[in-house]
Amino acid sequence: MGQNNSNNRLKNLLEILIISTRLGLTSFGGPTAHLGYFHEEYVRRRKWMDEKSYADLVALAQFLPGPASSQVGIGIGVMRAGVLGGIISFIGFTLPSVIALIIFALLLSSFDVGDAGWIHGLKIVAVAVVAQAILGMANKLTPDLKRKAIALFALVGTLIWQTAFTQVGVILIAAFLGFLLFKKHEKSAEANSQFPITKRVSVICLSLFFALLFLLPVIKGITGSYWIAMFDSFYRSGSLVFGGGHVVLPLLEQEFVPTGWITEEAFLAGYGATQAVPGPLFTFAAYLGAVLKGWQGGLIATAAVFLPAFLLILGALPFWDSLRNTPKIKGAIMGVNAAVVGILISAFYTPIWTSSILAPVDFALAAILFSMLAYWKLPPWIVVVTGALVGVILPLI
Repeated sequence: MGQNNSNNRLKNLLEILIISTRLGLTSFGGPTAHLGYFHEEYVRRRKWMDEKSYADLVALAQFLPGPASSQVGIGIGVMRAGVLGGIISFIGFTLPSVIALIIFALLLSSFDVGDAGWIHGLKIVAVAVVAQAILGMANKLTPDLKRKAIALFALVGTLIWQTAFTQVGVILIAAFLGFLLFKKHEKSAEANSQFPITKRVSVICLSLFFALLFLLPVIKGITGSYWIAMFDSFYRSGSLVFGGGHVVLPLLEQEFVPTGWITEEAFLAGYGATQAVPGPLFTFAAYLGAVLKGWQGGLIATAAVFLPAFLLILGALPFWDSLRNTPKIKGAIMGVNAAVVGILISAFYTPIWTSSILAPVDFALAAILFSMLAYWKLPPWIVVVTGALVGVILPLI
């Protein structure tokens, strides 16, 4: 009996690895598209979970900070084969784009980033991509005047005081405002679901999440270690991202560009290139880490930026029912989600717009690329290749 259980577990883990890797190689289009791919594969085709359980898991991932699609993938792996299944699912879905972006970063080190036309084209791709993200998020997350006001507060605050601490403060204030303004938010029908995580494991994960968040800066100050400083920056960025992968952009930019660790040109070129690969947008961290410290830095950065998402999804699963049925908690999250729209608009202006749109022809190209994404619904990799090619051609005209 024990041998059969062991064989079944190994079979499940191998199956998770194969399927998640295939999804990691083919899932283009951002987190919303990823959730569609997951639903088709795991719910409709393989029936690993029912519709209600999947909807519950998606709702939890949207509620927590971090990359929603990656957290759903981790959760599916956990429900199929325990914590190890979650780890295997994460590795399969994430590793293909991590490898591609590390290779891109290493190749990029042999070029003059500032002068290459295709690099400028990738920066303009970033303009189009973030503009589309802002419009979609604003329609969904700021539908009323109260949330528009919170977004405006976040925009003004992060533009005037451009530090990572400002963004943290804005998120906390927005949560408090949302708690006050939407505490009478209509309570939905209570729901209950079952997740295979004990509360003991959950408490350990949540304790580790907060311990790392507060202790890493202290350890960095004591040791002066470059690696710990880098891990701390990526971990903190991964811990504070509400609203989707695009929001990691301003957090990482504030961590690495003002400090001189990476140039704006290299930063935005990597962000543009990230749109051309499948998988989660958080793998942008792999590119940054590789620019800073080679392939080892890419792997460390990836582990650091995704670790909060992993700890939070495992930590929150047993408590999800009580969280989701608390209107005041929902109100706080509504405030935070409105704030991230303002934070993203701030990042859209600087550094994205100010360092990418330098002439009328740049604006024209950005408009074309935006239309390709938003109206013609072309795959992101086509938009990225077009931006890079036109970036090469324009200086020759």
